[in-house]
Amino acid sequence: MTSDESQSSTEPNGDGNEEVNEPHDAQVSGETTGESAGQVTGEAPEAQAEEAPRRQRAARGARTTRAPRGAAAARAADEAVPVEAPPKPRLLDMYRNTIVPAIMEEFGFTNPMRVPKVQKIVLNIGLGEALTNSRAMEGAVGDLTIISGQKPLITRARKSIAGFKVREGNPIGTSVTLRGARMYHFLDRFINMALPRIRDFRGLPRTGFDGRGNFSIGIREQIIFPEIDYNQIDRIRGLQVTIATSARNDEEGIRLLELYGMPFIRLT
Repeated sequence: MTSDESQSSTEPNGDGNEEVNEPHDAQVSGETTGESAGQVTGEAPEAQAEEAPRRQRAARGARTTRAPRGAAAARAADEAVPVEAPPKPRLLDMYRNTIVPAIMEEFGFTNPMRVPKVQKIVLNIGLGEALTNSRAMEGAVGDLTIISGQKPLITRARKSIAGFKVREGNPIGTSVTLRGARMYHFLDRFINMALPRIRDFRGLPRTGFDGRGNFSIGIREQIIFPEIDYNQIDRIRGLQVTIATSARNDEEGIRLLELYGMPFIRLT
């Protein structure tokens, strides 16, 4: 008996009748399983082929919506944290509530707009050593940035001078101009914190006025400002502080700065 005949042989069942066993075809079974799988999922093979790219695009979209990392995460964190507004200048309220009425009464002004006020403050550092020391400019710019809270401007020579070995365009200093709230904040720190730290301080001379109410003073050491760390500077440098006012003469300018608290030498 052959193998095919053995597979198609008859076998008795429980009732005594004979039951014929048909041979199984592997290819037919494979096709029927594929069709049955398609029937179970409820989708045709063509629909499944179209669904695969859609799922891949959805997966890519999910990857792009992940939480940001690196600089994007830091920027998002900065935007989420509320930033506090800088404090209102104390000297500005003092000028409006105290200085303006006092000067109007003392000088007999009838219009409050006639009262002089501080227009700007200019900080300047001259660096002759920058011609031979390239790192001196970096140190001066860093000190002036810390003192003023604003990035300074590098000043350059306007013309060549052979006696000083200066050529046109060489960096010879740095300066910064303060206005608005930063000007009042600096003036407050300069009067109440920096000037009292000068060694053997006996008051500011009144000869620093230019005749039109503008006052200039030279500071020998930048370390009198509390923002400067003595261990972080490369050397001691001086700077010039110029306070420009709208006063028409020195008398009005002196009185304005005195009411701000500027410690001038008393006249005997």
